[in-house]
Amino acid sequence: MIPSMGRLFADRREAAQRLSETLAGYRARHPVILGIPRGGIVIADRIAAELGADLDVVLARKLGAPGNPELAIGAVSEHGVLHIQSRIAAKVRADEDYIKREKERQFAEIRARRERYRSVLAKVPLEGRTAIIVDDGIATGATMQAAVWAARAEDPRDILVAVPVGAQDAIERLEREADAVVSLHRPAQFYAIGQFFADFEQVADREVMAILQAHSHRSHRDIGR
Repeated sequence: MIPSMGRLFADRREAAQRLSETLAGYRARHPVILGIPRGGIVIADRIAAELGADLDVVLARKLGAPGNPELAIGAVSEHGVLHIQSRIAAKVRADEDYIKREKERQFAEIRARRERYRSVLAKVPLEGRTAIIVDDGIATGATMQAAVWAARAEDPRDILVAVPVGAQDAIERLEREADAVVSLHRPAQFYAIGQFFADFEQVADREVMAILQAHSHRSHRDIGR
């Protein structure tokens, strides 16, 4: 049973509000806020609103190691761009055939999500922009690592990872991948992200779609002004 100690946030929206206050200095950079589906989209929505920034989803999937799917050996982006950590792949004996199969499996999930999400919100180009990748927390860091690798392939100006709470060891690994990492809390005892939220209900895909649809409407209104 996961301990209930250390509640830091009432829910994702409160966490997002507090995180947006910490990120206020990035407003002048006109960043792109990239949310990791699904919980990260709720966080990204509030931050984008507070910073007056563009909102997008990051559709990247980690490639898990043989026998250890939580260990990322690489990532694939929504455009099919593959990033492999050769040293890690060799260490876990992930050969070319395994990598090909794992890429196909993960890219199938990306295609399914892209069909849904891009039908309501077009992709925001990252080249030359500040990309802020957010999620509702970081446990192992593998999913965020995949998102950073995928975003890096689009040649942004810089990449910032921002979360309300994260495991210390995972944060330290991400600090070597991103240009900067912002985490409001790095608890010494970390069992699961949900232990730090009073309300951590699963985010339904329809809520993600509603957020993207609303942002798309706001963007179109702004263009028309």
